[in-house]
Amino acid sequence: MTKLITILYLEEDEPVVDRLLREAGVGAFSRLDMEGHGLGLPGWDGSVPSFRSKLIFSMVDGERAQEVLEAVSAAKGVQDPSHPIHAFQVDVEAVARSGLPQVPPAMA
Repeated sequence: MTKLITILYLEEDEPVVDRLLREAGVGAFSRLDMEGHGLGLPGWDGSVPSFRSKLIFSMVDGERAQEVLEAVSAAKGVQDPSHPIHAFQVDVEAVARSGLPQVPPAMA
């Protein structure tokens, strides 16, 4: 079954993420720049400056999705251990492409 893999990470960890994708055999993906926000140390409002983050998503088969999740769990060398790399997978129920009829995910 087709899976959607999403990886969230700090910009500084891009070499780690690129390596784990390459080693897991993920050759096609999309990468977006993001601005992450969160709570920080007590202060005026408890917030910290935004983080320069990235988001990657890719549609892969189930075996490859599992390889990516395992690689993220085992990833070493992140720049800030308090901001680890995160990944999740979602089952893809159906796929549509412009100009083509909807196809079942097993055939996508």
